[in-house]
Amino acid sequence: MTAAFALTAQADEGMWTLYDLPQTVYEQMQAEGYQLPYDKLYRADDAIMKSVVNFSGYCSGVVVSPDGLVFTNHHCGFEAIRSHSTTEHDYMLNGFIAKSFEEELPNKDMFVSFMVEQKDVTDQVVTDEFRQMDSRQQALYLDSIENAMSKAVKEQDKTLRLELKAFFEGNKYYATTYRDFTDLRLVFAIPKSMGKFGGETDNWMWPRQTCDFSVFRIYADPDTNGPAEYSERNVPYHPEHWAQVSLEGYNEGTFSMTMGYPGSTSRYLSSYGIQERYEQNAIRAQVRGVKQEVMKRHMDASEAVRIKYDSKYATSSNYWKNSIGMNKCIDSIGLIAQKERFERQIAQWQDTVQIKGLQKVDFEKMTSLYEQRIKASKALLLFSETFSRNDELSVRAQHVHNGAEPVGNGKRQHINIKDNRETWDLATDREVLGTLLANYRSHITDAAHLPSFYNVIDKKFNGDCQAYADALYKKSILIKKKRVYPNKKSNQKDPGMQFGLDLVTLRASLIAEYMAVSDSIDEQERRLCDVKVRMEMDQPHYSDANFTMRLSYGQVKQYLLGGKPSGYRTTAPSIVAKMRTGDRIEDYRVEPEMVQLMSQAGDMPLCFLTTNDITGGNSGSPMFDGKNRLIGLAFDGNWDSLSSDIFFDRELARCIGVDIRYVLYMMDKWGHADRLLREINAK
Repeated sequence: MTAAFALTAQADEGMWTLYDLPQTVYEQMQAEGYQLPYDKLYRADDAIMKSVVNFSGYCSGVVVSPDGLVFTNHHCGFEAIRSHSTTEHDYMLNGFIAKSFEEELPNKDMFVSFMVEQKDVTDQVVTDEFRQMDSRQQALYLDSIENAMSKAVKEQDKTLRLELKAFFEGNKYYATTYRDFTDLRLVFAIPKSMGKFGGETDNWMWPRQTCDFSVFRIYADPDTNGPAEYSERNVPYHPEHWAQVSLEGYNEGTFSMTMGYPGSTSRYLSSYGIQERYEQNAIRAQVRGVKQEVMKRHMDASEAVRIKYDSKYATSSNYWKNSIGMNKCIDSIGLIAQKERFERQIAQWQDTVQIKGLQKVDFEKMTSLYEQRIKASKALLLFSETFSRNDELSVRAQHVHNGAEPVGNGKRQHINIKDNRETWDLATDREVLGTLLANYRSHITDAAHLPSFYNVIDKKFNGDCQAYADALYKKSILIKKKRVYPNKKSNQKDPGMQFGLDLVTLRASLIAEYMAVSDSIDEQERRLCDVKVRMEMDQPHYSDANFTMRLSYGQVKQYLLGGKPSGYRTTAPSIVAKMRTGDRIEDYRVEPEMVQLMSQAGDMPLCFLTTNDITGGNSGSPMFDGKNRLIGLAFDGNWDSLSSDIFFDRELARCIGVDIRYVLYMMDKWGHADRLLREINAK
């Protein structure tokens, strides 16, 4: 296979925007089994996209009933389930079932968004002057354009909002209009033993048996059926359209389509950028592995700590394993070398054509720019992985110096410290900080990248990072007080305040070092994307994912796993076999009733593989058959294709979904949720 062919979009590859879906792509969908007119995807009153939602800004979901019931993944609802859990009512451990509308649980800071419209506004945005701006100037300019467009949209309908985003590495700009609903309530969650069955043992792996789903409901204003802040007056939302579940199932070769909100891919990225990502992945995996060992030990020792850290641990470990797997795939397929060969072809092509407006890639300049940035890139990521969102003191220490909104004036000016003790544990956070401080020092190669407080660690604590962390948690007003007065001299000398000042000072320096050449790198990457698209004008192209709605299509299909057919689905006996090993493998440990339930399920399908193109953010994406009927929910990719964010391998790349019949079985046999099954017409 030539590099040019390997790096060109294949039939089933792609995260396609719906409003401008290429005709050739739609025709290929039909050839593979899609049976409805194009309007049923995007334009019709019952277009299936109207049932698909952005779930709280990090996942996807689908509306499945006339009363606003939403299916998404269990791991997407994880934090909501955790936030309602206590040691007395542990919904993570035992699951949750609302028997009535009144029992459905409201959630802070959660929402769903429906896409209303999308359009290309490149001609309104991109000017010669715009191309001459630096990234900061462009950001301000784009913000002003977005505000003006949003104002115009809201004048027509105040429930709408608009986002302006770059596509094709900034060569195009699309405006997308949304309607947000912020009253979202938890309705149904199965026990974690099933919702996360397999845990880290099976994460990114096949075969899978995870019953990865949870159920929420959208509530609306009782008078308008429109968005409304939480109120007891609100009623279930009645959507324009909802997806019908299918109990017919699928076979190998059955058409499968996902719609959702993939977060980020970088498939136009240069070989230099991939090398940078490779080195960042190694750093991320190392730091998170160290942190997770501490967290896991404390979680195993205390149920209260486990409840607090379950979601944090799951989030961290997901991309810990992803980073390891991505680097393995980059090595196994020789991706950097493939990209280098393709870039040589681009260099030859751009030197042989005369096209108006074509801006050529300067590969020599790109090489030099990346060489300058990579040192800062590695240091900045090591800093972020060590000091960002890992322990409460580091979060507060940086927040008071950067981002906090002071209250009052003069010496009485203060910052309120949020009482969030239910989300963290003192002993756990203290050890996490001490461990990461020692780990950071051991991996820094330039003394200029060490925060100044390491001098304190050496002079006052004999180099003992854990002793320093213990002292911060014991003495700092950031932990002991509900208010911090940053203008008081005594408070400025507080060890936690000084710790935070040292961190924000170094972070600013690292960002400045990183950004010194980033605008120039981005310009060359933009040109690389543009030249590639122009060189392949006879083929359809899709933009990298940017958490806007995308369609992906393919088929139910197995692949070669270790040289043997993987099988395209799993069935109930396979999960029972794993459950039997729960005494030895913690991630397969379940309640006895689950063993009994699955033993009675016959050969019921559990999870299945498709060739759909997915990435982070697609979690919870509905998987439809050729008639727009719901057959499953996407929840993972496979280990053999973890480089798919930067390169799609159609032979290896697979989407793993939970079968909708498995979902309904658990709702019925475990949850006895007759009212919900009737509501979605699946009883």
